[in-house]
Amino acid sequence: MVRKRRLSEEDRALWRLVARTTRPLHPERMPASMGPEPKPPAAPMLRKTVEPESIPPFRIGQAAKLDQSKGHDLAHTLETRLAGQPVRMDKKTFGRMKKGKLRPERKIDLHGMTLARAHPALARFIIAAHADGCRLVLVVTGKGKRKEDDGPIPTPRGVLRNQVPHWLRQPPLGALILQITDAHISHGGSGAYYVYLARRR
Repeated sequence: MVRKRRLSEEDRALWRLVARTTRPLHPERMPASMGPEPKPPAAPMLRKTVEPESIPPFRIGQAAKLDQSKGHDLAHTLETRLAGQPVRMDKKTFGRMKKGKLRPERKIDLHGMTLARAHPALARFIIAAHADGCRLVLVVTGKGKRKEDDGPIPTPRGVLRNQVPHWLRQPPLGALILQITDAHISHGGSGAYYVYLARRR
């Protein structure tokens, strides 16, 4: 037989305290011994909505202080590098060459070739021309295709056009060459190079 445990006065006081924080589903069924119907919980206090402060429009970097006198620290263009190189050949001959008054003795057209094909073809051409005693040769590279969008970092136009001067300065070709410069418009302009060879020893 299960003995029913009677609630002590402390248990009843504790129960009434808990009951005040709840709302019974069926108040009419609540026995009188359980005490009066608990008060419904107070409605929650509505918090005042704080509107965010409006931020004035701004541009990234607008507060940065730039020294416009120094310009941008970017690599020089190919044209600038070629124009700034020292003249290692006769200056009078160089002037006539730049004006298109010297006729190239030989010509190679690399336009449309891949880098893997163009490099050895150029090396063979320069070595053979130097061995035959030629002084002025013409190397045609083409200007290269202009891209629709270069992106945030500009890329040079014309892979061959930018690579050929590097090849011509490296061994074994560098020792055979005195001068590299853009060709006159009559010989292809910025899509070709004059290569002035050293004398054969």
